[in-house]
Amino acid sequence: MDLFAPWHLIILLGAILLLFGGAKIPEMMGGIGKGIKEFKKSLKDETEAPTESPKVAPKASNKKEPTKE
Repeated sequence: MDLFAPWHLIILLGAILLLFGGAKIPEMMGGIGKGIKEFKKSLKDETEAPTESPKVAPKASNKKEPTKE
């Protein structure tokens, strides 16, 4: 027996329609689509940003040399 038979999907879609209503579903899908677009845009911007090499900090000159006795 299949895990997801066609009638399972029909019942699931019917329950979703009852819970959210027909008008609410396109709004939710639009919001999900916008979120995915923003996510992809941020990934693209991150990979295209020029990477700068880390700057080397100057060595501290106030260190005392160990004295030789």
